[in-house]
Amino acid sequence: MVSRKNVLKNNQTRIHLLLFCAALTLAAPSAFCQTAVSRPSQPAPTQRQQQGWAGQQSQQAWATQKLAKSPRRGEWVKISNGSRTLKAFVIYPEVKRNVPVVLVLHEVFGLTDSTRNTADEIAAMGYIAIAPDMLSGRGPNGGDVESFDQPHGASDTLTGLSDEAVNGDLNAWADYGDKLPGSNGKFAIVGLSWGGGAAFRYVASTQRKDLKAVCVFYDIGLPQETQHFPGAPASISVAPITVPVYGFYGSTDTRPLVTLDATKAAMAAAGKFYEPVVYEGADHAFMRVGEDPSNTNPANAAAVKETLVRLEKLLKSALL
Repeated sequence: MVSRKNVLKNNQTRIHLLLFCAALTLAAPSAFCQTAVSRPSQPAPTQRQQQGWAGQQSQQAWATQKLAKSPRRGEWVKISNGSRTLKAFVIYPEVKRNVPVVLVLHEVFGLTDSTRNTADEIAAMGYIAIAPDMLSGRGPNGGDVESFDQPHGASDTLTGLSDEAVNGDLNAWADYGDKLPGSNGKFAIVGLSWGGGAAFRYVASTQRKDLKAVCVFYDIGLPQETQHFPGAPASISVAPITVPVYGFYGSTDTRPLVTLDATKAAMAAAGKFYEPVVYEGADHAFMRVGEDPSNTNPANAAAVKETLVRLEKLLKSALL
């Protein structure tokens, strides 16, 4: 038999429990608001999630400001390639002698001020830097990179281009650079992300005596292209390569590192020079994010500094 004392005790327990639940109910909105405020910020959207070219460009005000303060002369130029008009930004070094040309190829979302900033840093080393808009004439209604205002538009267009189409534009810019007043007839390529892969494929299929070196940033090497681009050839031979290839990678950027050993093995087996460097702790596109004042990873900024020192040394060795 249950005693009256136990019944009273159980009733008190129920009352306390009900009061506690009521307090939780009243406090819930406040607790929810606190959780929402203190919730960790979401990771930055990936390149393919961000808005079109204008969205990319708007996030690079730091690069726009750096370019505005550059002491070097820069200008937009246009040339013809078949029925299309190609556009590029050309930056001239502050020297009076004839110098080599460096083609600086942009990332998959197209030519923005971060790539032009990298080109300006290369011009400061004493080279004519040409940053082509590789989407020239390929946008909506025949527009350039600025015409891609939808997500995926620029990246899908670039990754859908054939090597022949890309190489044709690169040859047109190389020919233009050779004929520039102040050019000594030699050139190298610095390719960033998509531009790095394009540069690697270019040097594997195009033999030019005036091309002296290729610098591949962040992108996978040959012949592993087909693992990432279903429409790519089953195998791209490295045998035709005649110039040194240098790699620049961040240790957290797993996509190119997965194929790095195979790339080194393929190049070594063919007797080709390939020197990759992996920057510890650096992310994908560290040349862009590492100079952005909002960057929170010090390894990216360190990679930028180390890269510029290495790049200056390599270009001097290959071109001068």
